[in-house]
Order: sequence, then C-alpha cells, then structure tokens
Amino acid sequence: MGKKKDKNYAFIDGQNLDLAIKDQGWRLDFRSFRIYLRDKYKIEKAFIFIGYIGEHRTLYKSLQEFGYILVFKPTLILPNGKVKGNVDAELVLHAMVEYKNYGKALIVTGDGDFYCLVEYLLGQGKLLNLMIPNRFKYSSLLRKFSGSTVFMNNLRGKLEYK
Repeated sequence: MGKKKDKNYAFIDGQNLDLAIKDQGWRLDFRSFRIYLRDKYKIEKAFIFIGYIGEHRTLYKSLQEFGYILVFKPTLILPNGKVKGNVDAELVLHAMVEYKNYGKALIVTGDGDFYCLVEYLLGQGKLLNLMIPNRFKYSSLLRKFSGSTVFMNNLRGKLEYK
C-alpha cells in the first residue's frame, strides 16, 4: 500500500450531489457517505467542491471532521435571491493538480460540464467511476460513460440522514 497506483481520490460536486439527492426526497448523511467511499472504493482523499456561505460554517466544520477536504468557491447572490457558486473549474483544476498523486479518480456529479474531465481520465486509465447522484436526472452527455457509471439512487437505505 501507499504507492500512487493504490490511491483513489474522490472529486465531489457538492451542490450537484446535495440537490440531486434532495430532489429524490431524502438527505445524504455525509459521515456515512465518507465511510462508504472509503470502504467500497478505497477513497483515500475525498475533495468536496462547494460554494462558501458564511452561515454554513458549522456544516463545513462537520464535513472536515468526517474526513472531507473542502475546496471553496466564492458565491454570488443573484437578483432573484438565489446563491450561485459554480465549482466546475475548481473541480477540474484539482483533479489535474492532484493527477500524479492518485491511481484512480471517482467523479461525483450528474453535470455534463465534467464530460471532458471524465473522458480524459477514462482515456488515461485513471477513472475509477463516474458516480451520478440521480439516475433519472442527469446530463445526457454523461450517458457515453455508462460502462463506468454508478448511480446513488439505491443507496438511500444505507446513506440517508436520519
């Protein structure tokens, strides 16, 4: 153990994950999810990319205690009051900055903006899996990777926050 080829890293699109799970009518237990990633996929480092909102500091502290590495994006308040913190560039950048440090990458998103990253990792033999939070609602661009895709829909019993 300890060699690069043995190390798996997860790169998690935090907002996509959270919204896709809530859209299915449940909330993800992030502590259980981190344990699941470690046990099932041998994830050594789990990066979660998230827009920074000051009032969520206790959530961020908890995520760090569960073993996630948080990468923040400044957020904007849109005229309609919605908060926007697009993390796509940060996730892709970190996947490439860390590239030499991991053997395989697990990408957690249903967002088609990550098509080029998933395609590149797959072509390099560095994609562990593409984990899509909701099999019924994700970018059709990602259908190309069906042989490398796992879905989270059937994990509710195991990973639902109670």
